Amino acid sequence: MAFKSGFITIIGRPNVGKSTLLNLLTGEKISIISRKPQTTRHNIRTIVTREDFQMVFVDTPGIHKPKNKLGEFMTNAAMDTLDDVDIILYMVEATDREIGPGDQSIISALEKVDTPVILAINKVDLVEKSSLLPLIDIYSKAYDFKEIVPISATDPSTVELMFNILKQYLPEGEKLYPDDMLTDQPAKVLVQELIREKMLELLDDEVPHGIGIEVVRYNENEERHILGIDANIYCEKANHKAIIIGRGGEMLKKIGTRAREDIERLFGMKVVLKLWVKVKEDWRNNDFMLNELGYKS
Repeated sequence: MAFKSGFITIIGRPNVGKSTLLNLLTGEKISIISRKPQTTRHNIRTIVTREDFQMVFVDTPGIHKPKNKLGEFMTNAAMDTLDDVDIILYMVEATDREIGPGDQSIISALEKVDTPVILAINKVDLVEKSSLLPLIDIYSKAYDFKEIVPISATDPSTVELMFNILKQYLPEGEKLYPDDMLTDQPAKVLVQELIREKMLELLDDEVPHGIGIEVVRYNENEERHILGIDANIYCEKANHKAIIIGRGGEMLKKIGTRAREDIERLFGMKVVLKLWVKVKEDWRNNDFMLNELGYKS
């Protein structure tokens, strides 16, 4: 059997379950998950290597109408992947009853590329099976998808189902990365994302989306098996800083503890994590700050 390899981008509106599916397929928590929209800000690449294939998944930011320069970066980052991959995995929600404006614009973009597109209708566990057929019919008339697959990104049986379908459309080719490589993302980016995930979990809706994380020190001591990390948390308002720190520093401590536990799990070593909170007004529209935080190409 010929070996297959290639790149697969996962696209869709914010909060359709792209990161949840990616983590299910890779078996590792590489891409951050939150119930809040616009969670992913970078294109996160993760690698799955099996005996007969190597799939490189690109989890993209949710495609949305940008409100600032950071939003423009996120949407462009997602759209720029469409021509540069072997398969597009487009995700929508089973709870939809029609194709909304966000998905209409995605389908319009898909019509301009030649890449094979597979539609995954996620969250089927939240609806009656009978309601899926009309939705499948609507999407099949809107675009010529190679496959339309109802899935649940939280169901382990989805893993083999998706691999078997994706494998059909992967080109034959050599391995692109070493067998034991899980992601090509720099460690600092993974740390930033994990810290931000905890803030999304613990803080009110408005605060986390105005937050940027900068890792200012990353020191790995292999002899002592300790990872030392210092990070700045940037927010846009002084009252947001007070919320992030919390009474007596309790909220910041809770964020740090949860992030440290996940970082230790991911890197397999003890972590000493120190966090500082700083106010930078309107940083999401500041080219210098966006560059500093890694949001400019």
